[in-house]
Amino acid sequence: MNQATEVFQPLQADDPTAVAGYRLAARLGAGGMGRVYLSHTQGGRPVAIKVVRPELADDPDFRRRFGREIKAARQVRGAYTAELIDADADGVPPWLATLYVPGPSLSDAVNRRGPLPVPALLWLMAGVAEALQAIHGAGIVHRDLKPSNVLLAADGPRVIDFGIALAADGTAYTATGGAIGTPSFMAPEQANGGEVTAATDVFALGQTAAYAALGRPLYGEGPAVNVLYRIVHSEPDLSLLPEPLRPLFARCLAADPAERATPAEVVDWCRQRLGADADAGGGPAVWREITGPEVVVPAPVAEPTPAFPQPLATRLQPLATQPQPPAGWPQPTPEQRKAGRRRAALITAGAVGGALLVAALAWQVMDADGGGDTGKAASSWTSGTVESTKPAESAAAKASSSASGRRSGTDASDAASPAGSAASPQDPRPEGFALVRLDAENSLSLKDKEPERKNRKGDIRFDCQTSSCELKSDSTVFVQIFGQSGTSLDECRLILRHATRHRWTLAAAAAGTDICMKDADGNIGLFTIQVKSTAMPDLAFLMGDLTIWRGAA
Repeated sequence: MNQATEVFQPLQADDPTAVAGYRLAARLGAGGMGRVYLSHTQGGRPVAIKVVRPELADDPDFRRRFGREIKAARQVRGAYTAELIDADADGVPPWLATLYVPGPSLSDAVNRRGPLPVPALLWLMAGVAEALQAIHGAGIVHRDLKPSNVLLAADGPRVIDFGIALAADGTAYTATGGAIGTPSFMAPEQANGGEVTAATDVFALGQTAAYAALGRPLYGEGPAVNVLYRIVHSEPDLSLLPEPLRPLFARCLAADPAERATPAEVVDWCRQRLGADADAGGGPAVWREITGPEVVVPAPVAEPTPAFPQPLATRLQPLATQPQPPAGWPQPTPEQRKAGRRRAALITAGAVGGALLVAALAWQVMDADGGGDTGKAASSWTSGTVESTKPAESAAAKASSSASGRRSGTDASDAASPAGSAASPQDPRPEGFALVRLDAENSLSLKDKEPERKNRKGDIRFDCQTSSCELKSDSTVFVQIFGQSGTSLDECRLILRHATRHRWTLAAAAAGTDICMKDADGNIGLFTIQVKSTAMPDLAFLMGDLTIWRGAA
């Protein structure tokens, strides 16, 4: 398969043929926040159209944040950024268009040819740092800088998806919530759910350049919880990196954000080392060697096609009379249809995005940019990895499997424990509870024999009265797992060891998301979301599988 066919995939049956008048020529990829397509402006200029996933589009808070970020991103103008040229946060679904960059992502280039030489690393760091100057100058923090968000054009790198990660996060507007980004490229303060600033992007720049120098993440690979723990609690091993660049890496990767280099300092440092080549414009020759032959972009679609999806007037019809959603969108279950009729047909097509999405993983961020569809040129989409088509195993089923394993002398969680270590023989037996519901009237308690309470007296409550729906508790702490579902007891123990948050926003959670929780009595719970419906706060609910290990902390 040649490079062109790797980048440009034919449209599939569940893909639209046009978005807001942009006729789609090919699929570029998919990620945590949506699908990416190739299209063209009326003048024939290629653009990347990014269409938001329906379950995110179902969240009114996401739309508001997305709109704010679009306005800010329009102000970014820089030689090393992919310019935002069009967008609609109120579209059905929301979408945006950026200039298409004809070149591989940094992750793809490294996967194909191996680590980059020192001159290329200098050009890379200088170009990305200059892009950050433009992004930060518009009041935006990227929050998810990583190799698949850096595209290598013939004349230098281009940073994409700047500012869009914030749309999937409630932390900037609720003072609660969790880390947004890709674990292998997070800064310590980001992994801890702390304040994210321009210095956070500089740390990610250091990690991105280290990946290009090593061909793998600087902090190693493995489960997200283990990588994040190393980032927060250990120093990076700079001896692995090229000796001439270690002083700059040390400045970028300082644990204290105040001690990190600024993007301007990174540019100056790299230009000094490049010497005459920096003024002579030697960068393009370096990139041509790395990126290979130029890819031929498919021509614009000649014939006009109907816009996608239904017009607003159709969306506002009651669910009982609503046409079926387009192929690929979640289909409402019979129970949801009945609920819609009981509630005077108030659920519209927008709420269908919150239907049962067991086949989708929650806003994944675990690809570590080692390959896969998310590394395709211009296909990276802020949240992270390609959507899985394998149904997520319920926590209750895993608990049952684990219990069966104990009876036969083995433990099903052994393989999932950090660093491959077996669970302790003294670990409590997991108790599984399928499809536990949380809403305005229900609550949970990890210490009760039956955790679901038909009142608000349980320690764990679901609240949609703030700007974003959230889990809240007086004594239980929460941590959302950013990665694939299937979290083990040992992983929950590790990530909960330093947890302090008693409120956790659900803006970045979807079906398949794992949330670890620990109460004051040392009981550990793992809640795997199966259904999240938050489009209308008065009717919002959360349903998922709960596993409890009593006295496991």
